[in-house]
Amino acid sequence: MSGDYYLFKRATAVILMAVMLTGCSKAETENLELLIEQDQPETVDPALDMSYEVPVDTPEILIDQCGYEADSEKVAVFRGTDIDGTFEVRNLETDEVVYVGEVRRSKYNKELEEYDSCGYFTELTTEGDYYIYNRTLGSSYAFSIKENIYSDMFDEAGKIFYLNRCGYTIMEQYAGENAHAACHVGNAYLEDKTTQIDVTGGWHLDEKANRDVVDGCNIAQNLLLAYELNKDVFSDDTDIPESNDGIADILNEVKVEVDWLLKMQDEKTGGVYASALTQQSGITDLSNADVEVTPITMEATISFAALLAKFSYLYQSIDSSFATDCLRAADRAWKCYSKNENAGNDGRYFQAAAELYRATGSSTYNSVLDTFFSQDGFIEGFVNEDATFLGGITYLSTKQDVSKTVCNEMMSVLLSSAEEIANKANNSTFFVTSCLGEDLLDKMFDDLRCLTVTNYIIYNHEYTTIIENHIHFLMGVNPDAINYVTDSTENSYALYEEANSIMSNPVYISKFMIMLSVVQ
Repeated sequence: MSGDYYLFKRATAVILMAVMLTGCSKAETENLELLIEQDQPETVDPALDMSYEVPVDTPEILIDQCGYEADSEKVAVFRGTDIDGTFEVRNLETDEVVYVGEVRRSKYNKELEEYDSCGYFTELTTEGDYYIYNRTLGSSYAFSIKENIYSDMFDEAGKIFYLNRCGYTIMEQYAGENAHAACHVGNAYLEDKTTQIDVTGGWHLDEKANRDVVDGCNIAQNLLLAYELNKDVFSDDTDIPESNDGIADILNEVKVEVDWLLKMQDEKTGGVYASALTQQSGITDLSNADVEVTPITMEATISFAALLAKFSYLYQSIDSSFATDCLRAADRAWKCYSKNENAGNDGRYFQAAAELYRATGSSTYNSVLDTFFSQDGFIEGFVNEDATFLGGITYLSTKQDVSKTVCNEMMSVLLSSAEEIANKANNSTFFVTSCLGEDLLDKMFDDLRCLTVTNYIIYNHEYTTIIENHIHFLMGVNPDAINYVTDSTENSYALYEEANSIMSNPVYISKFMIMLSVVQ
């Protein structure tokens, strides 16, 4: 692999350099010989491991190592039973005590089999760098308090997709050391090795420089949902080439993927090729490797239909001509899928129907929706299946005629799910829905997406606080005291061979941006 070739494996190297802490650690970390630079895994692990044994002595006072918004609720977690009843927040540079708080709410954590307490320091709003000290537990890692602490993180998370564009010259003025010439600019081969087509563009979704239709559509769906729910926080100045063109940069970025997806649709059938795979055999520089386009699949085709219809709806006021082209492409994919597949209760078919119905109002799509609504398992699917959930949210937001009965039922389920999520978080000593589990992050991100949607429909400040507490969990308030988002704090994922950042997983990035959009 070329040294200047940027892929998701290296995604966190540029994250948040402007907001990272500096200065010496105040934690008791005598095992500093372990704090050495380690190579990243050779492949992107789709499920972040948060259950391995941490070899470094970590503080028993857990804080968000990236920091806290000045006017937000701030709470630290204290682990153990022998804890002095007060804690101090001290200035990192001067050691001055700037706040004294009470350690309270001692509670047994069944998941971790330990007692945890907490201490609030919400009243401290002065910007600066700090650490927390307790007489019996010692010191925490350092953290910051500042205004708009998430804004740079939010913009940089979105910018990762620019850095992973395929077929674009990634310019130094936007990418710094990750700049490189355009890659994979030639035609790609179909499986028969005789037919060539142009599939330049889109996003690399792993360190092998592969591009996948289903994954790309899922990621773009999340990014567009984040935009729909909180448009005002998506700016036009995130420092990408399209910035300052009057269009939110996130829409410009999704359009890059949409442009590529349009090339992946077969003109004759409307079906969509599944992926564009970089051929690695004997290749040291992936940027010049051949690309093979894998055969058409119905999963790719219906995922394409759903995304293109959604993008068309949101892009109509920006470029009606291009939006109409996207809608026609979505309809062609829909017809191809309908002709070749017995949809049954496939949630992706429901999602595509919901997006196409919102965009067109056509009874063709509405009749499919009605069929799904009449099935016994629809509500269960809405709760448990990603595509059905997203399709249901689109149906709730459409201006077309809808079934009030179905909408009320989905709203009731949303509210019940949100309350269940809130109750779990409120009863947790870490203020999150769960601390452990192989699928912890997948479940957590989906729960917080549900909470974000509900919060948009019926604003609840408690939900915003819960979302923010989960962000704190990802950045240090977790059992291993690891920052899983950035690599420039005292105890980050980069120090452990087994750990990955959520910023190395594009699906996680898209869902993390939904969370971040709430706290901007």
